[in-house]
Amino acid sequence: MAKNEWGLTQFPVVPGHEITGIVTEVGSKVEKFKVGDKVGVGCMVGSCRECDQCANDLENYCSKYILTYSSRYTDGTVTYGGYSDKIVADEHFVIRWPENLPLDAGAPLLCAGITTYSPLKYYGLDKPGLNIGVVGLGGLGHVAVKFAKAFGSKVTVISTSINKKKEATERLGADSFLVSRDQEAMEAAAGTLDGIIDTVSVAHPLLPLVNLLKPHSHLIMVGAAEKPLEVPMLPLIFGRKSISGSGIGGLKETQEMVDFAAKHNISADVEIISMDYINTAMKRLEKSDVKYRFVIDVANSLKVE
Repeated sequence: MAKNEWGLTQFPVVPGHEITGIVTEVGSKVEKFKVGDKVGVGCMVGSCRECDQCANDLENYCSKYILTYSSRYTDGTVTYGGYSDKIVADEHFVIRWPENLPLDAGAPLLCAGITTYSPLKYYGLDKPGLNIGVVGLGGLGHVAVKFAKAFGSKVTVISTSINKKKEATERLGADSFLVSRDQEAMEAAAGTLDGIIDTVSVAHPLLPLVNLLKPHSHLIMVGAAEKPLEVPMLPLIFGRKSISGSGIGGLKETQEMVDFAAKHNISADVEIISMDYINTAMKRLEKSDVKYRFVIDVANSLKVE
């Protein structure tokens, strides 16, 4: 978004859509929250509230949804995100924050968490004993592993780098690890997975991943590559497999996800930074030099100033 690689950015842009904090003020008609409550604001701050998607708690698929930043409110003003010192939001788009879920390590769940939790639930991949693949061990991937394990799945992490094996299996609890460039290992694992969450956001081949699926299973794309990917038709047809997409979740499901994370002690692995470190963090992010999310401590940054 900062570089406008998707062509959506409205400059000047103030990013940040995984926001947690404390309520400092409420409007006269607010019913859900009071001053002092811990809350979160995720990727959306508005939708039409009238269409079929909104009526079914799927505001994220509303054609008129309003992004938390680089979007426009109904009055035409541009939305600014979590790098701000404060944010005002409609109570419908605010999440109640569980007392035992840390504000800092829990914040990335408002995008990375719901982006992986939602497809696991929607495609029935939340049943104990399933074999779930997670492609890419980054900000989304490491949270996907945690949710899949909490659902009782056996998890296989698929990565281009053997260097992530120890992290995946020993620290995050994945049951097995595949290097996608290892043709022999990939062939040996063919047809073993009940579903795959693909979190990779750069162009990569899909055929090796489709081949890992059992018949009638789904490869679910949640990483938004800026260039089109090539779709292998024959294995889809002969295995009745599908390549699907999934984006965040509605407010009801996001609340459900946060509550589930609190119950199972799931949070993101984060590095806390101050506001003046953002440019350095952006450069490190380009090199994948973070495990796995930077979180800006806005409140303490303001105190320093």
